[in-house]
Amino acid sequence: MDRDALQLSREQMRSLGYRVVDLLVDHFAGTEEETGQTPSRAALEEALREDLPEDGQDPHAVLDQVEEDVLPNTRRIDHPRFFGFVPGPNNFIGVLADALAAGFNVFSGTWISGAAAAQVELVTIDWLRKLCGLPEGAGGLFTSGGSMANVTALAAARHAMLDDILDDAVAYCSDQTHTSVDRALRLLGFGPDQLRRLPSDDEFRLDLEALTEAVATDRTDGHRPFCVIANAGTTNTGAVDPLPALAEVADEHDLWLHVDGAYGAPTAICKRGRERLTGLDRADSITLDPHKWLFQPFEIGGVLVRNPTHLRRAFRLEGEYLEDAMGPEEEVNFSAYGIQLTRSFRALKLWMTLKVFGRQHIAAGVRRGFERAEQAERLLRKRPEWTVVTPAQMGIVTFRCEPNGWNPLRIDALNRQLPPAINEENQRFLTKTTLDGRPVLRLCPINPRTTREDLRATIDRLDALRQTMSVS
Repeated sequence: MDRDALQLSREQMRSLGYRVVDLLVDHFAGTEEETGQTPSRAALEEALREDLPEDGQDPHAVLDQVEEDVLPNTRRIDHPRFFGFVPGPNNFIGVLADALAAGFNVFSGTWISGAAAAQVELVTIDWLRKLCGLPEGAGGLFTSGGSMANVTALAAARHAMLDDILDDAVAYCSDQTHTSVDRALRLLGFGPDQLRRLPSDDEFRLDLEALTEAVATDRTDGHRPFCVIANAGTTNTGAVDPLPALAEVADEHDLWLHVDGAYGAPTAICKRGRERLTGLDRADSITLDPHKWLFQPFEIGGVLVRNPTHLRRAFRLEGEYLEDAMGPEEEVNFSAYGIQLTRSFRALKLWMTLKVFGRQHIAAGVRRGFERAEQAERLLRKRPEWTVVTPAQMGIVTFRCEPNGWNPLRIDALNRQLPPAINEENQRFLTKTTLDGRPVLRLCPINPRTTREDLRATIDRLDALRQTMSVS
């Protein structure tokens, strides 16, 4: 080992690398029963707090500590029984691709430094463009995730529709829209009063009548409506806003239609998803997260824009230090299409995954997510004290335990206590949310490795816990 050169010997690299691969293989082979744990800050301080090592340590000893103190103390969001939030069921090919991209340290911001990386990104983005039904010539880029994709898309909308003049501009969304939209608009210079969060309808979708009334009122009051933000699969319930009707409203009122499909848009890879996403092809911009329902390791989000020229106009600012990087027009520099100049080679993992498994098998994994949520709904409906609040849609079902004779406050308390009680056992994980002011439990079983028995056992355990809980 040459520590001054930060270099291990070939033998050391192979020995350490084989250990890492063995850890990954065991992880993906399903040898871990538990979903991981969330220890206290005090426990992690005791395990991991130390002074900066002066002379360095044996790499195998450091890996021992990772194996003993770091990996067991995280939640396995790719575990088949992790049903909370939106799981991240990645795949081994994507992991290897990330290792290659990191190991070769590919810079994908400019063509001159990463031509093949840029071309792979162009090809993969175009695959997604076709899946979403956008026309030839539409394009986009990969980002760290849906939050940054929303910033990127809304920056394009701001420039295209407002020429970056923000006074009196107004955007619209439903009360079910992800808070990343609020953050995006705040970062882009809009005030909180410039986003109208409209009440959703009884299916938790953006209400068309409320939207058209708000646009008309704002115009009368001298405001400048410029954008409507639709959901293609909300995080709370999987609801899809009425995209065809919203496209008509956007056309009629000259609004940019942005679809936040970070969760749901990737389901367009299968027939069931495409049927749910009718009208997606009419969007001006789309956010989607391959690290959700295309089974990629974090981080990879994406943004598609009907006219990618809007991205270049919003973001292309080149310093004199980049003069050598600016080649002919056909050489695509993705740094001119988004916020980042320094960009990792995110496209490689999705490109490799789609090539190795193929569209039809990824689509089968997505369909399985739909089916598992529907199975959970059927199991819940058979139990007298359990109520389905929103039926299975886009791989999400919400529900409540409502024992006979209990008053509403006691029922709410029970539903708040059930998730932490089951999660403490570290065998399965789920989360709750709030709908119409009530706490509801939520299952998102989109991991293609989740079995019917995983779901049945989870609902059985919830029912058993409910029988033992005393809530006053």
